[in-house]
Amino acid sequence: MLMPMIISGLTVDPLTNSPIVILKEIDGEKTLPIWIGLLEATAIASELEGIQFSRPMTHDLLKNILEMIDVKVIKVEVCDLKNNTYYALIHIIFKDKEMTIDARPSDALALSLRMGAPIFVAEEVIEKSKQIDLKAEPEDKTEQGKKWQEILENLNPDDFGKYKM
Repeated sequence: MLMPMIISGLTVDPLTNSPIVILKEIDGEKTLPIWIGLLEATAIASELEGIQFSRPMTHDLLKNILEMIDVKVIKVEVCDLKNNTYYALIHIIFKDKEMTIDARPSDALALSLRMGAPIFVAEEVIEKSKQIDLKAEPEDKTEQGKKWQEILENLNPDDFGKYKM
């Protein structure tokens, strides 16, 4: 069974310093934390905050292309969780044909925000998420990765006005 959810917010995992997007059930109390990358978190945060860039970012570019070729995103679905990795599908309609596209949840969520598509999570994903290994290490332990983590943690919406894209 698919449960309708919304993006409730973003936070940072205090153990790994990795960004987490929090999904919340629309008509209930269930939540789902999904660990995502720093750049994807920035893409989600900028859309949630209504920040407009002078040049299209990657998810904005994808939205523009899909609209130009008349592809409708009807929903995104977080469909599975295997080995601490979430999986998602983007459901589209193109020329009256429904199709699904495999995607990372962070990309699917960033696109859903831009396209106004509803978000769904498979109930089994919620159940599996209760068994996630919270001792997992961050994927990027390099100095560059730590630098990006620090930047995201200290990000303020006003900071976006400082940069020219």
